[in-house]
Amino acid sequence: MDIESFREYCLSLPGTTEGMKWDHLCFMIEEKIYVIADIDQGSRFSIKCNPDEFDALTARDGIAQAYHLAKRQWIQIENMDVLNDKELKARVAESRALVLAKLPKKIQAKYA
Repeated sequence: MDIESFREYCLSLPGTTEGMKWDHLCFMIEEKIYVIADIDQGSRFSIKCNPDEFDALTARDGIAQAYHLAKRQWIQIENMDVLNDKELKARVAESRALVLAKLPKKIQAKYA
């Protein structure tokens, strides 16, 4: 998947907005980041993950603990080719769901 297709997919998820923070492209729900991409460094990006899957994910080539983000909750994916399109979309959707789950119930209800 290329960066433009990735962007289109993220923006297709309900409630998603995009913006720039710390010179990184961010995809957010209710101003809470669920994808942060370093577009100056190729297609490296970070997403939130289920802590139970953290060890298995970071054991894979091209996936590591995300720098400067919550330990064992965010992974950094070296480029778009590390995951196939289906898994990439599923991981992004899961990241969005994990971030949304931390928001107040009233906000969660808007996207149910």
